[in-house]
Amino acid sequence: MEQQGGPQILEETVKFSFPDPDRELRAVRLHQDLVRPRNGPEFVLLPGDRGWVLHFPRLDVNRMEYKLELVHPDGGSEWLCDPWNDKRVGGAFGDKSVVEFDGYQPPAWLSQEAPAGTIEPFEIRSRAARTRVEGLMWTSPGSDPDAVLPLLVAHDGPEYAHLSALTHFLEVMVAEDRLPPMRAALIKPPADRNETYSASAAYARALAHEILPRISEMAPTPHGRRMRAGMGASLGGLSMLHVHRLYPASFGALFLQSGSFFRQRFDKQESGFPRFRRIARFVGQVLTAQVWAHPIPVTMTCGTVEENLTNNRATSEALVRQGYDMSFVHNRDAHNYTGWRDTFDPHLVDLLAKAWA
Repeated sequence: MEQQGGPQILEETVKFSFPDPDRELRAVRLHQDLVRPRNGPEFVLLPGDRGWVLHFPRLDVNRMEYKLELVHPDGGSEWLCDPWNDKRVGGAFGDKSVVEFDGYQPPAWLSQEAPAGTIEPFEIRSRAARTRVEGLMWTSPGSDPDAVLPLLVAHDGPEYAHLSALTHFLEVMVAEDRLPPMRAALIKPPADRNETYSASAAYARALAHEILPRISEMAPTPHGRRMRAGMGASLGGLSMLHVHRLYPASFGALFLQSGSFFRQRFDKQESGFPRFRRIARFVGQVLTAQVWAHPIPVTMTCGTVEENLTNNRATSEALVRQGYDMSFVHNRDAHNYTGWRDTFDPHLVDLLAKAWA
């Protein structure tokens, strides 16, 4: 019998198959980001030479990223993309295989051509954060280096550019006159990202008083916060909100994706994170505040199957009560750069157009 591997989309499940005609494997596991445990479930070995099979339930998503773990007789294991699935996608932890369900279409702007902007590296020494902050400065095509332009500041910016095609997106939007000529400061994640982006007062002070002023020298921006927007995903989104709450003059708008707004009530599964309590204290202050003197336009996006969805909703509702011009977007995906990318149009465009009008 010729064995067939790979995913098969059924009405209520996705059937994953992995041939093993010589019975060389002890186990096969599916690694995915939709449900816990992430390192599971395990495949079932069928009788005879029919290999390993798993029926995984279809959830409220348009696509599903995964890897396979093969466990060998000696107990050793290896992770790999599904060799029987040609669809791959890049991610923060390497390539993954992907299942795309009926009706899913990548955004049209991905295949559109547009003049390329310029990209220059930068490095800023921060005494407050005791580190060097590195990044890339993207400028829309044809812009004078000394021109005063609106600015988008992105945490994990090089990853956004590489894995979510952020700079290409901005190039297409500028070419179509949906966004004005602009710049984007793509801040590279620090080596201690979990520490730096976890509601760190030192980093907030560094960004507000050292990094943003230095960026404004390199990339002239209109005076004041209105023409400067911040964006970030996961911890990067949390950190952007934290900087805004401590230093309201920093940004005139925020685009926050799947923010790590941890609370003890919602996120006990994250309680082992080293800075969980610090994050929970900050988020608790946001949720319990009755008024806020410096509201700005904010757009939040979060995947329909994310554990962060509950805390993102709670944070959004608190900001609405406090007078923020708030938009909340449910995206039929999980916690990954492709899902974040798929919300750029129209939601990032709408936010920047609103803030920079």
